[in-house]
Amino acid sequence: MLTDVEIAQSAEMKPIRDIALQVGLVEDDLELYGKYKAKISLDAIAKNKNNKDGKLILVTAINPTPAGEGKTTTMIGLSQAMHKLGKNSIVAMREPSLGPCFGVKGGAAGGGYAQVVPMEDINLHFTGDIHAITTANNLIAAMLDNSIHQGNPLNIDVRTIVWKRVVDLNDRALRNTICGLGGKINGVPREDGFDITVASEVMAILCLATSLEDLKARAAKMIVAYDYEGNPVTVEDIKATGAVTLLLKDAIKPNLVQTLDHTPVFIHGGPFANIAHGCNSVMATQLALKLGDYAITEAGFGADLGAEKFLDIKCRQAGLNPDAVVIVATVRALKMHGGVAKKDLGEENLDALSKGLENLEKHIENIAKYNLPSVVAINAFPTDTKAELDLLKQRCEEMGVNVALSEVWAKGAEGGVELAEAVLKVLENDEANFKPLYSLDLPIDEKLRVIAKEIYGANDIVLTKKAMNKIKKYTTQGLGELPICVAKTQYSLSDDPTLLGRPSGFDVTIQDIIPSAGAGFLVAISGDIMRMPGLPKVPAAVHMDIDEEGKIVGLF
Repeated sequence: MLTDVEIAQSAEMKPIRDIALQVGLVEDDLELYGKYKAKISLDAIAKNKNNKDGKLILVTAINPTPAGEGKTTTMIGLSQAMHKLGKNSIVAMREPSLGPCFGVKGGAAGGGYAQVVPMEDINLHFTGDIHAITTANNLIAAMLDNSIHQGNPLNIDVRTIVWKRVVDLNDRALRNTICGLGGKINGVPREDGFDITVASEVMAILCLATSLEDLKARAAKMIVAYDYEGNPVTVEDIKATGAVTLLLKDAIKPNLVQTLDHTPVFIHGGPFANIAHGCNSVMATQLALKLGDYAITEAGFGADLGAEKFLDIKCRQAGLNPDAVVIVATVRALKMHGGVAKKDLGEENLDALSKGLENLEKHIENIAKYNLPSVVAINAFPTDTKAELDLLKQRCEEMGVNVALSEVWAKGAEGGVELAEAVLKVLENDEANFKPLYSLDLPIDEKLRVIAKEIYGANDIVLTKKAMNKIKKYTTQGLGELPICVAKTQYSLSDDPTLLGRPSGFDVTIQDIIPSAGAGFLVAISGDIMRMPGLPKVPAAVHMDIDEEGKIVGLF
């Protein structure tokens, strides 16, 4: 059996100019990065802004196993199948972080015969967007420390600095550091630390910005520290706004690539789906809507995290109106939610599958709360039995939701035709009337309560004293009307990763609240949220190499 990279390397790619022509873009609209990838110029985006929008399809999932449930692969395969059926569809997806690539999860360009190419480039540096974000973030950190060193004119309390440095790798040794050691000439000693680049607020503002001007305005608002009176100190206060925007002037432009069978794909941005909103950029999604009849996008982790944030944060801020949602489920994950140990997921177990279906049922109910129709995509695995697949389909039909088998990993476009036809049927027959879950006028704690009760199924929220004090503080500072971005475990509907299936009778504890003022949301921390992952015992990096002819091996 061929590996993902071997399948990608055997593909015949078309020049990116040809892919651009499929969606009405000419060479002058492109900024070429070699033969097979390009950025879309801001002039081209402006030229097409008055085009009629196509249909917007979100791909999300149930609460996943550690390996994920194949959202990206399903999304890519769905678009390939749409093209096979003669439809003009465009994917708008996130770009990979090097941390997971070299760590445990692998790349983010799909898999099998539902991939985006050039896969090696996409997973390794790509067009440099994440490096630009890293540099912009660290410039802010450097200018902040320099301001303190140069007499501290902003009266910054170094104990309240919230801005961390970043690197786009999994490096646990950098989570907690001390900077400024070595004497007076080397700055003011203080506790510091690193996040992974995709957890930076710079990534979040890039992905929510609608223009270069909007990006600049968002950058100015980002909070980096507080002064001795408790007032926020921003990027604008340390006079870094212009330089940060300059570093991001190319990174803000969406990237164009193609699938294995030449379907156009915009890849742009990739914020974490816990500490941020977990979606690709607004600009890429809007461009896909303007140039395609169908724009297909995804949101990170399960629907309780990624989809909720896509709908309540991204869609609200950008004025997007989704038309349908695809919920990816696997027999394996549903059996896990039914109590089966991970080592036994390959064995048939109808009782566990039936019990685990409660998790899927809750996600279906949640999407309906946004007045959106959904389709369940069963991402097929070789270990799935006919009895298990039949039971899953039967239960979906009993719930009144459309369901289709997706075999895009093994069969590419052909394996996604059943899913594509189901999605097209829903778009034709079911009306979407999207509305966010909560009003921004609600107090911060009430918005949190709505999310916890309606989406997670909790009894209530529990606010620590620290969280209550933060709510009072941010309300006074005029941040009370921002939407909420809850940072919690992706493995459970609750804030306890061990509570699988559809837990009940639990409360969600909010330990802290952090403002992402530039991104335009408040981050509510529930549980131990990792902003700098570590490498596993055997990192994926140990299997990677390049031979004397320049051929990459071991990359998934």
